[in-house]
Amino acid sequence: MAERPPPPLAEQLAAAFDWWRDAGVDCDFAEDATDWLAPPEDEAPKPAARPVAAAPEPLAPRAEPSPKIDADRSMWPTDLAAFREWWLTADTLDQGGAYPRVPPLGPSQASLMIVVNQPEEGDRERLLSGPEGALLQGFLRATGTEPDTVYLASLLPRHDPAPDWATIRSSGFGELLAHHMGLVEPRRVLFLGRNIPPLLGHDMTQRPAILPEFNHEGRSIPAMGAGGLADMLRSAKRRERFWRCWLDWTYGDGRTD
Repeated sequence: MAERPPPPLAEQLAAAFDWWRDAGVDCDFAEDATDWLAPPEDEAPKPAARPVAAAPEPLAPRAEPSPKIDADRSMWPTDLAAFREWWLTADTLDQGGAYPRVPPLGPSQASLMIVVNQPEEGDRERLLSGPEGALLQGFLRATGTEPDTVYLASLLPRHDPAPDWATIRSSGFGELLAHHMGLVEPRRVLFLGRNIPPLLGHDMTQRPAILPEFNHEGRSIPAMGAGGLADMLRSAKRRERFWRCWLDWTYGDGRTD
């Protein structure tokens, strides 16, 4: 019988590839693995999608100026009792907050008016009802000052954990404090907070300082400025400097009442 001619080379190669493919082998293992069977031709890459232009962001709104505290000063109360009520209820005094407003307390024509930056965090109905107030009461006892001769006020109506002093200045709290002092008519005024005197036009050093007398509607009121009570609580040296400045300020007066 005559031998059949071998199949064409192409058929032999195709059959070999089919066998190896059925066996699950598609690589030639040598020192480096190489593809045995050529991978299928990749599909032609799809054209990249054209990026959609992002919509232009609107311009940030222009910052509004800080609201003024009743720019018409003729609307400010002209007696102390009405001022205290207005302090608690006026819509234009501030923009609200998480803490309640706390009223000032004390008599008119007080021997000493003390102004602090703001109420303590825990204050609700009485100003300086916490550790800062306890420090202040100890100071007043040391000076021989009767508490009922002291008028206690705060620059801000409520506690603010992070006061914005630029906004406070532009809102008119300095002018309002001057008006408040005019209603109280104290013999002396003590500012406990370095941010307070600059609102009234007085530069404040890093140390307690006797300030130029405060002039309001023809009256001159002796004034002294110092750091806040919270700072004094943390530093015995600051309490000592404050005490020495107080003695210089009241030298020759004996008692302050």
